[in-house]
Amino acid sequence: MKPPTRTALVTAFATIYLVWGSTYLGIRVAVETLPPFAMAAGRFLLAGGALAAWIAATRGLRPTARQWRDNAIVGAFLLLGGNGLVAWAEQVIPSGIAALVVGLQPLMMVLTEWAWPGGHRPTRATIAGLLVGFAGVAWLAAPWESAAAGGFDRTGVLVLVAASAFWAIGSIYGRHVRTPAEPFTASALQMLGGGSALTVAALLHGDLAHLSIAAVSGRSWLAFAYLTAVGSLVGFSTFVYLMKHSVPARVATYAYVNPIVAVILGWLILGEPITTRTLAAAAAIVVSVALITTQKARHPDPAAIARPGLGTAGAPGRT
Repeated sequence: MKPPTRTALVTAFATIYLVWGSTYLGIRVAVETLPPFAMAAGRFLLAGGALAAWIAATRGLRPTARQWRDNAIVGAFLLLGGNGLVAWAEQVIPSGIAALVVGLQPLMMVLTEWAWPGGHRPTRATIAGLLVGFAGVAWLAAPWESAAAGGFDRTGVLVLVAASAFWAIGSIYGRHVRTPAEPFTASALQMLGGGSALTVAALLHGDLAHLSIAAVSGRSWLAFAYLTAVGSLVGFSTFVYLMKHSVPARVATYAYVNPIVAVILGWLILGEPITTRTLAAAAAIVVSVALITTQKARHPDPAAIARPGLGTAGAPGRT
């Protein structure tokens, strides 16, 4: 197979940096007039269905019952627990701030890997990264201040932290399944399974009962279409391409580029404020993620090497 050109790799990295960084802005605009869980359910069911149809038409879609089950579980953790909670939180949290808090995801991965049976204790440098990252989020959220004094909605911040934890659990679970599906098939199954779980959440949350198509704004529909076609399909396809043609540590750099992209886009397009606190917290979070990513590259997880994961399960990005 002919290796990719430098131009192709640069384009792919730019795509994943910009696309996954922009999905926070897209979610913020979409939930202005679309209920969060119903929006996320529709997005992933459409994207998963389109990907499954393409696979079926080109090479056949024949997952086993175990692969359906495993990917449905992973999809529920990633897309309901992870993405769905982000959509809910962005009703009260600016998109750039949400991206910074979700930047905790690599930190949550380290803690989840440690707690998992047979997990590995983090190095001192990794622990230092964890402390710096959590300090950055604490400073960003400022729980000692009211919203009027410059703090953010505490429930929204806690939900974003929980979303990062759910994404980490789903990712680690995906690494330990016995018969993983190939990446594109796994992604389709995860989006269909996660979309189904989000539909149940939408019913329980009352999203479908209160959804009024006539009340949905044009820009929310545009954001929904962007999230479905570009955020899910283009973003994940690019990730799969990079994981095949680059090293994981380099691909993982999106984890600390995406929040910066999200903050800048939120400021440019929605007028979200960028304060000194935001910049200081962003610096702390980015430094912590860089420390942790570097350590993971030096001391890779044996389970990740043996079992590269299930599609999006190996990808902490926002499909």
